[in-house]
Amino acid sequence: MAGFSARTRVCLTCGLAALVAAGGVGSPAAFAQTGGQTEAAATDVTQEIVVTARRRAESLQDTPVAITALSAETLEARQIQQTQDLERVTPSLQFKPAGQLSGNSASAVVFIRGVGQVDPTAAVDPGVGIYLDEVYLGRAVGGAIDFGDIDGVEVLRGPQGTLFGRNTIGGAILVRTKQPQLGEWSGRARVRVGEYNLREGFAALNIPLASTLAARVSGGFRKRDGYVIRAVDGLDLGNEDGYSFNGALKWQPSSDFDLFIRGDYSKRDEHGAPFVFAGVNEQAPVAAIASVGAGCPGATIPYAPLAAGDPRFGAPNVPMIADPRCANDLQAKGPFVNGGTAAVLSNSEVWGLAATANIRLSEVAAVKLISAYRNTSSRGIRDGDNTPLTLITTDVGSETGQFSQEVQLQLDWGKVSAILGGYYFNEVTDERATVFLAYPPSPPVIRSILAGGPGSRDLQVSRLKTDSLAGFGEISVKPAVGLELTGGLRYTTDRKTFLGTVFNLFPSTQPDPDPLPTLAVPQGGPLFLYHRPFTKSFSALTGSASVQYRWTNAISTYASYAKSFKSGGFNTRYNAAPAGNVPVPFDEESVTSYEIGVKTNIGRLRFNLAAFQADYDNIQLIFRQGVVPLLFNAGKARIRGLEAEANLRTAWGLSIDGGVSLLDDKIRSITPVPGATATVTPNDDLPLTPSIQANLALGYDIALPNGMTLTPRVDGSYTSKITFITGSIPLIEEDGYFVGNGSLTLKFNGRYEVSAGVNNILDSRYLIQGNASLATLGYAERMYARPRNWYLQLSGKF
Repeated sequence: MAGFSARTRVCLTCGLAALVAAGGVGSPAAFAQTGGQTEAAATDVTQEIVVTARRRAESLQDTPVAITALSAETLEARQIQQTQDLERVTPSLQFKPAGQLSGNSASAVVFIRGVGQVDPTAAVDPGVGIYLDEVYLGRAVGGAIDFGDIDGVEVLRGPQGTLFGRNTIGGAILVRTKQPQLGEWSGRARVRVGEYNLREGFAALNIPLASTLAARVSGGFRKRDGYVIRAVDGLDLGNEDGYSFNGALKWQPSSDFDLFIRGDYSKRDEHGAPFVFAGVNEQAPVAAIASVGAGCPGATIPYAPLAAGDPRFGAPNVPMIADPRCANDLQAKGPFVNGGTAAVLSNSEVWGLAATANIRLSEVAAVKLISAYRNTSSRGIRDGDNTPLTLITTDVGSETGQFSQEVQLQLDWGKVSAILGGYYFNEVTDERATVFLAYPPSPPVIRSILAGGPGSRDLQVSRLKTDSLAGFGEISVKPAVGLELTGGLRYTTDRKTFLGTVFNLFPSTQPDPDPLPTLAVPQGGPLFLYHRPFTKSFSALTGSASVQYRWTNAISTYASYAKSFKSGGFNTRYNAAPAGNVPVPFDEESVTSYEIGVKTNIGRLRFNLAAFQADYDNIQLIFRQGVVPLLFNAGKARIRGLEAEANLRTAWGLSIDGGVSLLDDKIRSITPVPGATATVTPNDDLPLTPSIQANLALGYDIALPNGMTLTPRVDGSYTSKITFITGSIPLIEEDGYFVGNGSLTLKFNGRYEVSAGVNNILDSRYLIQGNASLATLGYAERMYARPRNWYLQLSGKF
């Protein structure tokens, strides 16, 4: 984005200075930002935070990586209930629900430092890696995680291409669940009710089975009414209706061996994503065709069988009159009413099994084995134009199975430590996508629409397979007191295979053929692509290096370099046959990052600062060929940023947590693609890259008689202007917003709690998602956040 104003820089600097100054007069006892696994600390210093960003346990302050680490206690205190809530407390992170084209509320769109994945189709890999207990989650739907029995979360900002590898060019989100504790009977539970008919419950139980064996089981559910109502039938969109179960075993027969086995299952069955109408291009061909077919007075199209002299014949145009048969901007019904009429839904089912073994070979060597299988199935149907007409309706369903195996050899000689490893990943996705359109403008389709009949639909049945193999290593050397030098390399080879059955069905009401056709157009069949597997391989050598120096026990600095890549693949969406009847491939993209940082403990204040520049090359950008979005490698960008986080606990019970990020992105070039129209120019912003993100939380513990504590808390976050897709479309851009939350918690003897709170306490109205295709299809849609709502929660533990 454009450079930051002088006023903005002064305000942010003053705010951070005030927080640092507060550290001089207070005395923190804990670090609210953090705490995956914390150690007991003295009352006059911050607690040590143990993180695993470099695949080994070490202090947050000794890790030369920009990290936000959040303990289970912090997640609960700041009302972080799902992965998408993390953006409220994490600099440079954008985590949005409901991928634009999927229609599935469980689908995740995640960006860190301006790098991510806008389109959650199975053909495109994520730009931010999400890991559950060190297991990579390959699909966008599996990335939307409820924080039930969670031990902690770490958000690693910037490329993590050495130790994490797969598709971490933007960063990585590490989610850790609570492991079974040996020899301990314990449990906890909570129930919550609230506005929009909210009903939520969760329980976890730790069970000692033997002196060396323990189990942990947990489960939860959430039900809540939607906040967008369909005018045609009263259906509530954006509702929540899901449940999950988790089970784990921990076996530790000796100090040299332990085995952690875990399984999880979750299911959601909901009405659909809460998109609403944003606008229509009244001169778009599809909008005009649908309007003429519906009988809109004065609407015109230039397509046969209409001809000159017919009042409906003319350039594509829809008059601006208040008539439900006309696709124009008067279809708008406000931010919380949807005008669509197509059947919609959003469901998902995710389950997985994983086993992690730690084997100590000697005083200096240990082996870790991580084996996992995961299965994800989902379906989302959306009425993209959100009107009574059929401009576009999408129905996307998929099922994915993935297997991964990782082996690590960890070595530690004191002043020298290293990690060597290998990684294998296999994923197979079967996807069915069908798109209902008032298109193409051929005489049979136009004749049907004019008679009040259906248009056509594109049907795309795909099988996508990924085989990935990688070897990696990193070594750290401490040649002098306080100095650490680290370097690492990773070689990755990915093999992508695509088999597609892609064609157009007219009329759209006919069912999918059974069996599906197998001949392409040149062979006398209907398929746009030859029905055979297409394969493409991608490989890269990526690496990282860092220099860290601890000046005192309170201050350390670092400088780092990192490079990561995300492999390419094949476009799977077509409305017509591509050249040669073969799929259009796209290549890998890469990010190279340079970063400096300082990490400090000043008395009872922890303050961390990072500055970086990232060169984003060969960007996979969306171009359009007619109505179809296709990915091409056609861009270069530069992203610069500054991030700060600070946390304070005073001796009198006041807690302050804050963070801020400043991002300045510049698209350096866009390469023209013959036969396709770019959706972005060098003057546009990268999607989901706000120039300013800031968060601040204040809490105050008030001691009451009989061991009770009352804690009022306020929590606020600000995000500046943000775009949701590549290109500038003001209709679906958010100009900036502040959202605040407040809560009051009463604790009884550290075992029972009663909490009440209000989310979005100022009832801010702001966008959280948007999508548009104005040139040909003519539609734009957007999604607002849920309005102000209250809750009441009871919880306990033993």
